[in-house]
Amino acid sequence: MQTLIVALLVVGCAVYAAWTLMPAAARRGIATSLLKLPLPASLELKMRKAATVPSGCGCDGCDHAPAKAAHAAPQVVTFHRPTRR
Repeated sequence: MQTLIVALLVVGCAVYAAWTLMPAAARRGIATSLLKLPLPASLELKMRKAATVPSGCGCDGCDHAPAKAAHAAPQVVTFHRPTRR
């Protein structure tokens, strides 16, 4: 029984690692083909999201960041010399 649980965990981790490290185009193709199967609602939602993600860097934050105010003051960067001992 313990061996079966460990085997399931290893297979699950391998699938997760492969899915995460896979190129977006391959993920999109696999997700599209998996959507043809009857899936649970939560898994179908994740596959539908993966099938419609555009290619690119995968950054979800850049286009969702609020616009900076035009009148915002510039930030000052101060460099300090290291002290010698």
